[in-house]
Amino acid sequence: MSIEFLPGQSYPLGATVYESRGVNFCVYSKNAKSMELLLFNSADDGTPSHVIRLHPNRNHRTAHYWHVFVPHLRAGQIYGYRVDGEYKPEQGLRYDREKLLLDPYGRAVAVPQGYDRDSAAEPGCNISTAMKSVVANTTNYDWEGDHPLHTRFAKTVIYEMHVGAFTANPNSDVPPDLRGTFKGLIEKIPYLQDLGITAVELLPIFQFDTQEAPLGRVNYWGYNPVSFFAPHHGYSSSNCPLAVIDEFRDMVKALHRAGIEVILDVVFNHTAEGNHAGPTFCFKGFENSTYYILSQEGARYMNYSGTGNTLNANHSIVRRMILDSLRYWVMEMHVDGFRFDLASVLSRNIKGEPVANPPILWDIETDPILSGTKLIAEAWDASGLYQVGNFFGDHWKEWNGQFRDDVRHFVKSDPGYAGELAQRFLASPDIYAHKIREPEQSINFVTCHDGFTLNDLVSYNEKHNLQNGEDNRDGHNENISWNCGVEGPTDSAEIEKLRERQIKNFLTINLLALGVPMLLMGDEVRRTKQGNNNTYGHDSELNWLDWNLVQQNKDLLRFVQNLIRFRLSLPIGPGPRSSLLELLQRTTIKWHGVQLEQPDWGPTSRTLSFTVEGAREWFHIILNAYWEPIRFELPKPTDSFESWRRVIDTYRPAPHDFCDPATACVVDTDHYRVEPRSVILLVSSSK
Repeated sequence: MSIEFLPGQSYPLGATVYESRGVNFCVYSKNAKSMELLLFNSADDGTPSHVIRLHPNRNHRTAHYWHVFVPHLRAGQIYGYRVDGEYKPEQGLRYDREKLLLDPYGRAVAVPQGYDRDSAAEPGCNISTAMKSVVANTTNYDWEGDHPLHTRFAKTVIYEMHVGAFTANPNSDVPPDLRGTFKGLIEKIPYLQDLGITAVELLPIFQFDTQEAPLGRVNYWGYNPVSFFAPHHGYSSSNCPLAVIDEFRDMVKALHRAGIEVILDVVFNHTAEGNHAGPTFCFKGFENSTYYILSQEGARYMNYSGTGNTLNANHSIVRRMILDSLRYWVMEMHVDGFRFDLASVLSRNIKGEPVANPPILWDIETDPILSGTKLIAEAWDASGLYQVGNFFGDHWKEWNGQFRDDVRHFVKSDPGYAGELAQRFLASPDIYAHKIREPEQSINFVTCHDGFTLNDLVSYNEKHNLQNGEDNRDGHNENISWNCGVEGPTDSAEIEKLRERQIKNFLTINLLALGVPMLLMGDEVRRTKQGNNNTYGHDSELNWLDWNLVQQNKDLLRFVQNLIRFRLSLPIGPGPRSSLLELLQRTTIKWHGVQLEQPDWGPTSRTLSFTVEGAREWFHIILNAYWEPIRFELPKPTDSFESWRRVIDTYRPAPHDFCDPATACVVDTDHYRVEPRSVILLVSSSK
């Protein structure tokens, strides 16, 4: 059956809907010999309803762009491409006309019931089992006045979470058809509001390949993208492949109404196509040597991501795709920012070499649309490139892995970390002050999706990853954890009391330190992954949030809520923040040890105390990581300030572990007995 079509135009890329007229299709391919656009009636079809052959000599090619206009088509049309060309891996060419390809700029993806990753890697036609693109028109959504929130980093508390795992558990009280979806997350916004966080950082929500995981498990976390424009269809409550777009936007709009920003964890360092033996979903089939960093002989993929391939982010075509993707998510989907997975990969040139001024990072840094968003870098990659404190540009914030490690060491009672903890408490001036960065340059975290939860950090000495099927070889071996005396769950009330105190110590340090705190989903209620520190392949209770924990650990939840409210109530001053160095230079900080003005920076030290003297409030913080009580001398506030009030003592049982500063117990002695492994916060206000 024939279909009318016209030459079309070379811009914009992707499938563009022109209301009442039709759809223009355009893709990039430099070395293709010919190309076909295939139209389908459903995602499961093994035979296209129409095949439109694009010929260079029929005005379907402009330079390296292939295009066609199909009248009367509308949003919802399912499509894909077949590209013909030479198969010469040693030259970087991997054309395979039997493989159906996704549109690199496709806004939606339809997944057939019989989707099979292997069929995209093996010889032969894979049309019936391949993911397919869907024409989408994103211009008609009613945002009802919504816009990104632009919350200052100084007033930001980030909650890292997985969309599916947040509500997948049957005890979430979310309707069954909404569990694990964007709509399901909307149902739980009141919980996030009560917690007090100001931003959610969502693990990858771009369409990803769920089948790329060993032993037949799913790739659950989503660090395996197949599209940089389409939201993951698995997070939709509808079977309609277009519904997920508006469902995502409904979620963003609802979160914004609640005062919560949306930060996306984005993966621009690799794709799901893997190495030379991997499948051909999209990029390999259009222009393999453009989209990936290849070895000198061209047949192999450079693997700086640890996943089999590395996206060629500093090639002009890939740079534009990344920028177009980011702009799309800001302009059309209203997200507030991005956390870049393995961001140091983006500083590698087309040969894989780190460069001082990487073009893609310059592009993002200087883009007028992106300049108002939150940009967060995971400033390392899987090949040893570690750039924490030295990541490119002026606008980027960084995950501070040194904060995580040093805080873990100190709370665990490892000796000699008092000096390091002092640096971390002050937003790591040893790392960031030289660059004249503001305190919020440091994104402070103790736990994240990758590794132990906070509960497991105080419950296990070793990783327990046997459920992953890799004989416990996978995952980090050095977790800087301590089980408090028993490996795993225990009936001992004393050990449980100690574990909860350690959790409160971690949370207190993280939420009081200068910088931007990030919490891991469920840490506020002691979520456990049973000692497994690499659960990316489990769509199960290992990853799901157990909502029964909210009631079981209500005292800890209350403690975290109060901590967040206290942090956000602290004055930050008008206008832009000063640089970290300037802030520290004009702030009076007095360091102490057990005795006033005698800090112990020695190799056996496990204690630290300090006083921050402000114009309206003084704060005195004591940290005792020793296993016995210690009597600390207290400074005396000046006559213009009230006596100390004890706001936090992590050793005390709830509700006395955190007290309202206005009504907290007065401490008017010259010393304070700090119990083992506990943190104290005293506050004095001006009269």
